[in-house]
Amino acid sequence: MTTLYFLHGVGGGRAGWDGQLLHFSERGYRCVAWDQPGYGGTAPVEPYTFERVAEALRRQIEEPAVLVGHSMGGMVAQEIYARFPDRVRALALTFTSSAFPAGSGFAHQFVAARTGPLDQGKSMAEIAAGLMPTMRGTKSDPAGVELARRTMAAVPPDTYRKAVHLLTTFDRRENLPKIRVPTLLVAGSDDQVAPPAVLEKMSKRIPGAQYVLLEGCGHLGPMDQPDAFNTVLERFLEHL
Repeated sequence: MTTLYFLHGVGGGRAGWDGQLLHFSERGYRCVAWDQPGYGGTAPVEPYTFERVAEALRRQIEEPAVLVGHSMGGMVAQEIYARFPDRVRALALTFTSSAFPAGSGFAHQFVAARTGPLDQGKSMAEIAAGLMPTMRGTKSDPAGVELARRTMAAVPPDTYRKAVHLLTTFDRRENLPKIRVPTLLVAGSDDQVAPPAVLEKMSKRIPGAQYVLLEGCGHLGPMDQPDAFNTVLERFLEHL
C-alpha cells in the first residue's frame, strides 16, 4: 500500500488536508497528515531548523513514501529528500519554492510583515481572518478559504514566529538536479506567494518532473481548489 504524507504550510496544520485525506483514503492509499513540530500539540524541536524538523518526520516514515508538500511543507519535503532520499518514493511539491527569495533586507521585511501583527497584540485568529482571504484565487472554493482561516487560527503564536523565521533559511536549489524520484510540481495562476514561474523553473531543473498549472488558484492550493488539486495528484500517483 502506498503511503502519502501531507505536509502543511506555515499557517497550516493537518486539518488543512481534510479534503485530501478523505479522497485518497477512499482510493486505497494510506494517508498521514503530519503536524510539523510545534503544530497541533506536537512537541517542538530546538533549535527550530529544517534539519531538526526533517529528522522529526524521518523518524515517522517506516518505508519509502510519497511526500505531498504545500508551501513550507514543500520545503520540508525537499529537505527530507536531500537528507534521507531512501525514505522518499515520490515528491509532490506544490505552491512552494526551492529557496527563500534573496535580496537586501527582504527576509527582515518578510518576518516583520508576518509577525508584526503579533507584536501589536493581535491574536492568530485575527491575523488569519485578515491574511487568508488575500491568498485565495479567482476560482476559490469559499469553504476552502474558511478552512484555511480556521486552521491558521489554531497555530500557536510561538510556533508561527519560529516557522516564519525558518522559511528565510531555506535554500535547496543546488539539490534539484539530484532528485531521482518521480516529481510533480503544482502551481496556481493567482499565487503571488509562490508564483507559477518559480515552480515552472524548478520543474525544468528536476529530471523528468511534471509541472501543472491550476487556473484561478491562489496560494491556498489544495484548500483553494480541492477537486482540481486531487485530480492532478491522483493522475500523478496512478503512474508510480
